[in-house]
Amino acid sequence: MRHPSRSPRRARPRPWVLVVAPLTALTGLAACTPSTPTPDLSSYLEQDLDWGTCDGVATNAVDEELFANPDLECTSAEVPLDYTEPEGETAQVALMRLPARGEAEGSLLVNPGGPAGSGLSFVAAQAPTWQDGRLTERLDIVGFDPRGVGASTPSVDCYSDEEYDAGEVPRFAAVWDVTSADQAEELATRCTEGSGGAENLVSVGSTNVVKDMDVLREVLGDDELTYLGYSYGSELGAMYATEYPDNIRALVLDGGVAPDLTLPDFRVSQLAVQQDRFDDLAALCAESGDCVLGDDPRTASDRLHEIVQPVVESPVATDDGRELDVWDVYAGIIGGLFSEAKWPDVISALTALEDGDPEEMLALRDASFGRTPDGVYTIDADVNIAVRCMDYPRSTPQEHAAHARELAEVAPMFDLEVLTGQDFRSECDAWPAPPTREDPWLTDVPELPETLVVSVTGDPGTTHDGGVALAEALGSSLLTVEGKQHGAYLLGGSRCVDEIVEAYLIDIRTPPDGVRCSL
Repeated sequence: MRHPSRSPRRARPRPWVLVVAPLTALTGLAACTPSTPTPDLSSYLEQDLDWGTCDGVATNAVDEELFANPDLECTSAEVPLDYTEPEGETAQVALMRLPARGEAEGSLLVNPGGPAGSGLSFVAAQAPTWQDGRLTERLDIVGFDPRGVGASTPSVDCYSDEEYDAGEVPRFAAVWDVTSADQAEELATRCTEGSGGAENLVSVGSTNVVKDMDVLREVLGDDELTYLGYSYGSELGAMYATEYPDNIRALVLDGGVAPDLTLPDFRVSQLAVQQDRFDDLAALCAESGDCVLGDDPRTASDRLHEIVQPVVESPVATDDGRELDVWDVYAGIIGGLFSEAKWPDVISALTALEDGDPEEMLALRDASFGRTPDGVYTIDADVNIAVRCMDYPRSTPQEHAAHARELAEVAPMFDLEVLTGQDFRSECDAWPAPPTREDPWLTDVPELPETLVVSVTGDPGTTHDGGVALAEALGSSLLTVEGKQHGAYLLGGSRCVDEIVEAYLIDIRTPPDGVRCSL
């Protein structure tokens, strides 16, 4: 059944005065200047959204089951493929809505991170939590798949699921396993051809996604944006705030990314914290008295190397015919580190692996990629590479190889020749267009309305120091959450966090300075 679009504008009162932004916008975001004519986007901003069922929208069996919830509605919005040529080719941004239970006062736009996270999948998975909660008394919950992701177009496709299963793709641990110009060229060629051409491939960078978000705000009928972004989604939210400061009602940035670090510096800070979490895991393991990582957490990294070295030399056959290699092992370990609740699973998988059984580690590896039982990858590393290649400046091969060795120094759990000791080069070396962001990615921040950054003290994905720096850069309120996992709102089971975030999203009521929650 088709549902009418609620597209007329809804002006909503708010208890604060919007500060007028400075005339200059964020460097690198292609801001309009007197010498750059403002593109005419009226045909996009005036489109009506045709909400209907979500039948046929899912791209995998897991989502198909989630999307069958009859309370969910789906549609898509048209945006320019290239914002400098709005009359040219177009892209389609897939949307999912969990409607407010009463008369909606606006929409909450949601991005779960990545790059490559599906907002549709996230909203569908969290719908049972939201359906009877406070948010849906007042707001429609709207997830979107950024261009390149999920049900949106253009799609990015470099390698098949079968090639991911076989390990015939670039692999990632501390850095991507790209060690030659030929490998970098092959990656760029595969992605260009699989995405329907260079114009499609290079359109998926964050600067375009931020512009898409403002089109979505307009066609959803909202004078101002209410937004929830996790991890990479915090980058999108902060970039949006800087480019469209007059269009903000509320921003929650959970797992805030450090805005003041270059990519190499961010990776150093990130891996240092991942090493801390591995050391914590090793300490937990040592409490058992018969720990596969040994009784002394200070030597756990060396023990890890002993456990995985046989896999480096000879991948292990698994029950479904695949082989588990060292890159798979590290994908499983890193994925497990992102939630303290998963640490016993990592310990058990390492114990089984040393005994010659790879199945538990394979399951952790599959979970980190969102691989479904039928072999479909729901977390797309192809999209992740494509977005980052349009976001970050390239390093030289010499810089990249030196960076890999620096990462091994700050995180000795990665200090294996195959992971950090080779002559690596940027996976983006042969990309068909230069990046469209500066590095660091956030500068010249104007005064903004009240926003909220949520940061977990032991987050192994986006460090707490980075969350503090993001809050300072944006002039945001900061909610510090004691815990050791990535992300907090809805993800950590903390009523304290959930109530504070929802009070802000509904009533723009930020927590008092110094308030802390725990997971």
